[in-house]
Amino acid sequence: MDKTIARHAKVFRKAASHAGFTDVDAYVASFAKRLEGMYASDLYRAHDVYPTMDVPRIYAVIAMCLELREHGLTDQQIFESVNAGYAARRRLFAVILKAIDLLPNSYAIARRWNIQDHDKRVVDGSITYDTFEVRDHSIEYRISACKYVEMFEAWGIRPLCKLFCETDTRSYSMLTRHVEFVRHSDLSDGDTCHDEIIERGHRA
Repeated sequence: MDKTIARHAKVFRKAASHAGFTDVDAYVASFAKRLEGMYASDLYRAHDVYPTMDVPRIYAVIAMCLELREHGLTDQQIFESVNAGYAARRRLFAVILKAIDLLPNSYAIARRWNIQDHDKRVVDGSITYDTFEVRDHSIEYRISACKYVEMFEAWGIRPLCKLFCETDTRSYSMLTRHVEFVRHSDLSDGDTCHDEIIERGHRA
């Protein structure tokens, strides 16, 4: 666990620098202490039971949000700072997605991802789907419960779960040649996550 905390502390260092903190070492030490305590909590043990979720990383992001909020940052500033912390990871992911976007079967790949993810999430109970409709050229689903949101809510910062909710939006923004993504709502600030993934040229 010490290695995990150290790895996330490096990310937080970048986030704190982006936020303009002057005594970054002190803020990083505070973050590491907070995350260590969170990992030792009953809440963490209750949440770390879903194989499809990287709960140590989710908790690290929650700890970053709590630390930044405690030091006076607005939600928007927290979004920007945490995203800056993970910029290198996201650049690598973007390279992969842009390569997939060049493939003629990129929609088929996205379709398979969604079906496989749905099946795994249903098995481990991390996401509750009210509907999951697979059509020839689209997938549409509605989600009424999500453990990502529940974890953020348990620590009193549900709206900041949008950091994870926006992962889909960011990913699909790089798959534009054959895929259209429509997010109608998400659970960070609403009652339902409602998404559509459509093969371009086949909108009903």
